[in-house]
Amino acid sequence: MAITVENVLDALRYVDDPDLKKDLVTLNMIKDVEVEGKNISFTVVLTTPACPMKDMIHNACMNAILHYVDKEAKVKINMTAKVTGKTEKENTTLREVKNIIAVASGKGGVGKSTIAANLALGLARQGAKVGIVDADIYGPSQHIIFGVENDAPGPAEFEGQQKMKPVESYGVKINSVGFMAGPNQAVALRGPMATKALSQLFYDTVWGELDYLIVDLPPGTGDIQISLCSQVKLTGAVVVCTPQPVAISDARKGIALFQIPQLNVPILGLVENMSWFTPEELPNNKYYIFGKDGVKKLAEELNIPLLAQIPLVQSIREGADIGRPSVMEKDTTQALSFIALAQNVAQQVAIKNAHLATAESI
Repeated sequence: MAITVENVLDALRYVDDPDLKKDLVTLNMIKDVEVEGKNISFTVVLTTPACPMKDMIHNACMNAILHYVDKEAKVKINMTAKVTGKTEKENTTLREVKNIIAVASGKGGVGKSTIAANLALGLARQGAKVGIVDADIYGPSQHIIFGVENDAPGPAEFEGQQKMKPVESYGVKINSVGFMAGPNQAVALRGPMATKALSQLFYDTVWGELDYLIVDLPPGTGDIQISLCSQVKLTGAVVVCTPQPVAISDARKGIALFQIPQLNVPILGLVENMSWFTPEELPNNKYYIFGKDGVKKLAEELNIPLLAQIPLVQSIREGADIGRPSVMEKDTTQALSFIALAQNVAQQVAIKNAHLATAESI
């Protein structure tokens, strides 16, 4: 009996998206099905190029065809992605930005900016279109971490108005107060002026089409955080913390800020930074300098996903200082940790967007 397109689609109805809990056909993720004899080809459109389940879905599709259609079929599966996100087309420079993700911390010194940079690059390394806003008005650092401290945004036009063209590094679009202030110049802005500077970073920058715009927030729960949540429609927030009780106490306050009814920003998950120290000469040893699993326990208590546990590694600090973040070093332990973080964040964004789309359709 000849194989038909309907046979292929019927078989693929047995393959569920592990996150969205529905089959790929119902989710409209199967495209361009072609059948010629025993040769079958089709495209699977994932919700993000950073999908951590990509290989599992590919193998499940292959097995479904061989089991339900023909065990001798020659199957070619093209895995691609279309990032989900907001659909409204507001007439601002953010209108083509699908997801805006805040990276926050309750206190300073927990490595939030380093995490934000490596998250952005981890998403970009897997094929996503990514930008980053350094909204840490008083202590900007992304221009240093990305190795572009001597650059500056260029001119750009949007709807007949003069705007800024973001700086690019490693394929990521960047804007930061750090481009506007000299290395010895203090950014002395009081509340309203700081809020205005934040607004300019978002709305005076021509971002173009982005799958993810990462926002590196200042630590704490002050003007910038509240203004951002009021001015910009955030997809969600990632909260970074080290394992010790003092940092966790402040992280609780940071989480609570996003959850107050007036702001209501979803928490995509927590990142435990500096989880343990492993010396190069003793690669199997772990020293829990700041305590063990503090953020992991907080995530379990609050029922929030733990997105990653990042070790305290000298090369992560060195990479940030020299303008080449660790995630750019292929196949090192720390690079793989940041890739996994990016995949987990993308996964949580896709789940949130799917639930939002379902709620809106209802």
